[in-house]
Amino acid sequence: MKHRQLGSLHQELHLRFKQSTLLPDFGCSAKLIQTSAKFSKDQYTTADSGSIETVKSPSTSTPYSKLLSDCCRTKSLRSGLQIHAHITKIGLSAETKFRNHLITLYAKCGSFGNARELLEESPQPDLVSWSALISGYAQNGLGKEALLAFHEMHLLGVKCNEFIFPCVLKACSITRDLMLGKQIHGIVVVTGFESDVFVANTLLVMYAKCNELLDSRRLFDEIPERNVVSWNAVFSCYGQRLRDINQGKRVHGHLIKLAYDSDPYSANALVDMYAKAGDLVDAISVFEEIAEPDIVSWNAVIAGCVRHDCNDWALQLLKQMIRSGTCPNMFTSSSALKACAGLGLQKLGRQLHAILVYMDIKMDPFVSVGLIDMYCKCNLSKEARMVYDMMQCKDLIALNAMVSGYTQNGEDVEALHLFAETYKDEIGFNGTTIFTILNSTTNLKTVDVTKQLHALSVKSRLQSDIYVVNSLIDSYGKYGCVEDASKVFEECPSRDLASFTSIITAYSQYGQGEEALKLYLRMQDMELKPDPFVHSSLLNACANLSAYEQGKQIHVHILKYGHISDVFSGNSLVNMYAKCGSVDDASRAFSEIPERGIVSWSAMIGGLAQHGHGKEALTLFSEMLKEGISPNHVTLVSVLCACNHAGLVSEAKRNFESMKEMFGIEPTQEHYACMIDLLGRAGKLDDAMDLVNMMPFEANAAVWGALLGAARLHKNVDIGQLAADMLFTLEPEKSGTHVLLANIYASAGRWENVAKVRRLMKESHVKKEPGVSWIEVKDKVYTFIVGDRSHCRTAEIYAKLDELLDLMNKAGYVPLVETDLHDVDQSEKEILLSYHSEKLAVAFGLIATPPGAPIRVKKNLRVCVDCHTAFKFICKIVSREIIVRDINRFHHFRDGSCSCGDYW
Repeated sequence: MKHRQLGSLHQELHLRFKQSTLLPDFGCSAKLIQTSAKFSKDQYTTADSGSIETVKSPSTSTPYSKLLSDCCRTKSLRSGLQIHAHITKIGLSAETKFRNHLITLYAKCGSFGNARELLEESPQPDLVSWSALISGYAQNGLGKEALLAFHEMHLLGVKCNEFIFPCVLKACSITRDLMLGKQIHGIVVVTGFESDVFVANTLLVMYAKCNELLDSRRLFDEIPERNVVSWNAVFSCYGQRLRDINQGKRVHGHLIKLAYDSDPYSANALVDMYAKAGDLVDAISVFEEIAEPDIVSWNAVIAGCVRHDCNDWALQLLKQMIRSGTCPNMFTSSSALKACAGLGLQKLGRQLHAILVYMDIKMDPFVSVGLIDMYCKCNLSKEARMVYDMMQCKDLIALNAMVSGYTQNGEDVEALHLFAETYKDEIGFNGTTIFTILNSTTNLKTVDVTKQLHALSVKSRLQSDIYVVNSLIDSYGKYGCVEDASKVFEECPSRDLASFTSIITAYSQYGQGEEALKLYLRMQDMELKPDPFVHSSLLNACANLSAYEQGKQIHVHILKYGHISDVFSGNSLVNMYAKCGSVDDASRAFSEIPERGIVSWSAMIGGLAQHGHGKEALTLFSEMLKEGISPNHVTLVSVLCACNHAGLVSEAKRNFESMKEMFGIEPTQEHYACMIDLLGRAGKLDDAMDLVNMMPFEANAAVWGALLGAARLHKNVDIGQLAADMLFTLEPEKSGTHVLLANIYASAGRWENVAKVRRLMKESHVKKEPGVSWIEVKDKVYTFIVGDRSHCRTAEIYAKLDELLDLMNKAGYVPLVETDLHDVDQSEKEILLSYHSEKLAVAFGLIATPPGAPIRVKKNLRVCVDCHTAFKFICKIVSREIIVRDINRFHHFRDGSCSCGDYW
């Protein structure tokens, strides 16, 4: 929608400009800019020198107050200091009029130490002295200092007038101190200055800046004789917030009726209002009606275009501005640099930089930061660093721009080095700096540096900065330090949506899905509106837990908040339903994604593969290729897995061998592992070994694990020993290798070797990973381990198992005791097999869910052969579908058979 709106806006703007080359011809205008710049520079120098010359030989006809007024007008601090020294020497500095002139001069030039010293030396500073100081503070953006000075003046009993009230109210606007602004308003009313138009204008601006637009408009309506400044002030108010643009248009209509629209100040205010509100069409219309637009007019419309990403039109306007003879200033240059950065125009950005150098004007920090930002966004970090290094007075904004540029361009080491060099300097750092550097440390996976930055933020009292907090949560979460992330989250006094998103994502990614779902409830209690990223993380949590019912509830919330068309939510829905055992729901969710990308297709193909629907997965893969979407390595892994689970050997070979030729993708360890597993399961162990030997790299644990699994399936001791020996080297801590090798020996009747493997496990201190199963009942996930008796309904669960065992025995079930490796007699092995975690979970599901409802169980390991056999009997006895998700795939047990065809 946004792109369509921008497109139509560009069409409307296109009608207002002649079609021409996008890059302005700056070269032909450089001389004009240079000439104007030199003229301005020489003019100020002459005035300054003249003042100093006069001071050196003062004449009686030239009053000192006139000289000081000239210094104030030109902000000539050096000349003012010389005059101050001269009048002190001749004994005139104690006179009130000279002292007030000097305070005014120092305050305007930002030399507040000198201004304050003169004020304090005065035995009884008058209203003019205080006004000069407070006005200087306000004009230089020091609102807090201005208000403190006013408070001090008020305590001394100095009464206000119509000149000081606007300064104090401006200070309230700067600090957004509405409460104090209302108190000043009360004083204005009491002292009778509410009818003064200048005071009234400043009041309405103060209320608008503090987001009290109704009060601002009410004041405007009450001004008895509004002047141009009043109208301009109200434009400024409505330009602040997009939703007030209609009211601004009404005021524009009043201006036309009053014939104020031709006033240059009003016209500029109108352009600024429309531009800030994003109504560029009207901004351009008003701008074109200005007979002779000045630099303010041009800057307002150009900045508006840049602010709303119409960078190409901003550069067109800049070209017209130069051709009209208007000399760009630093604000124009800053907007132009932002436009170049937005469009990634390296060449034009360099041209602008060259012109700025050619102009030979002292570069202010504002433009230097613009150059740094432009070069960084054009991926020219070296040039950006050159600009940064050449800055005579580096400030925190420049440092943050440079660090941020390094991070954006993936040069995280350089970002860290720069921060390490500067953080102890006078420049210092703030929350933005820490936030940016944390992004770099996360990319570099340097958890120790992150902890140092965490400590530094606490020491610098930045731990309450929400951006720093969110970055810390995100960093710790991506490292897997979930406890640290949780601690930062819980200590944060003002959590926002990003905080919840980061911690929920961390919990979801690292197997703590239940905690993620609990946090979502807390987030709802705080009335925070979730976004698609939160829902995507929650769906992943449900997928990992196989929490089908809770996943459906999140689906309802996605519909409620209007995120169903979001591609992230859509992909996560497909993944969640597939991993929760409902491939039909996954297919429906897939069909509802409006713009399916490679992630969407891969998720659906992977879901079909996990459920053993190999042919359907290959059909979908063919559809994807017809849609013109090229697969990535993940898609091809899913395709090979689909062939594997369905035993489609020839199809797998064809796709594997054509990967590089058709799609330009070199097979990775994952692809080789899939093929070796497929060949092994199909009984083609020699072909599998040949493929291992042909691999262009050393086989990893996944490849040897696939070969070991195939050897167990086909009871091939030699290949099993070879694969196990390699795995003992690659993953000595994994118990699965010992268990599978022992199973191979046991199936071959080599009990001495079984005992040897057990001794090896004991001596190596390798513990068998316990089997854990989960089942969701009524929005709660229950966990079971082998022989578990911790459940509140344990007696019912075991009674149900005993009942089922009797029925199974009558139906012909025989426990596969040879799969149990415990050194106990056969009857004990039968008992141990009866109470495996997945059997307990299924028994609980049968007593806790409505008759006929599917039973959905997840297991952390491969489902054992005996349980697989038992579930084929149970599903037929109870007339229910049992869906078991193990570490490899899904098993759908229906009517006495499994969807895997006993091929898993």
